[in-house]
Amino acid sequence: MTVTSVHKDPQTRTMTLTAEFTASAAGVWQLWADPRRLERWWGPPTHPATVVEHDLRAGGKVGYFVTGPDGERRSGWWRVLAVTPPDGLEFEMGDPDIPPLLVRVRIEEQPAGRTRMVIVTTFPSADAMDQLIGMGFEQGLSTAVSQIDAVLT
Repeated sequence: MTVTSVHKDPQTRTMTLTAEFTASAAGVWQLWADPRRLERWWGPPTHPATVVEHDLRAGGKVGYFVTGPDGERRSGWWRVLAVTPPDGLEFEMGDPDIPPLLVRVRIEEQPAGRTRMVIVTTFPSADAMDQLIGMGFEQGLSTAVSQIDAVLT
């Protein structure tokens, strides 16, 4: 079981994705901390990611591109705001086609060797939220996170 819920709240302009994994919090943290693991799940299967810069510390930057089925590359970036291993991180995310989004990741150890990861995305405006959800942001993130089980094994 990976993605357990996705909740969109237009009032707060947030989308909250919750996922659970059979892994330790430290193992789930490595999905973000190790650029080779990050690129194995960050893009949806049809648009795999390649991480080209990975400075995961407050003030650092993560740069990547995704490659579409037609070979077209689309670049993206994170501006890292806070890092608290293995509990989570906060970053601003953007690419040339979307306004910057605020992303907060919480990693919580659960009983029985499980870990919950909560990703809260805050959109800069209601219009931006509507536009990005309409463009498939929810499905893209859900599909990407659904690849994590394979990365953890």
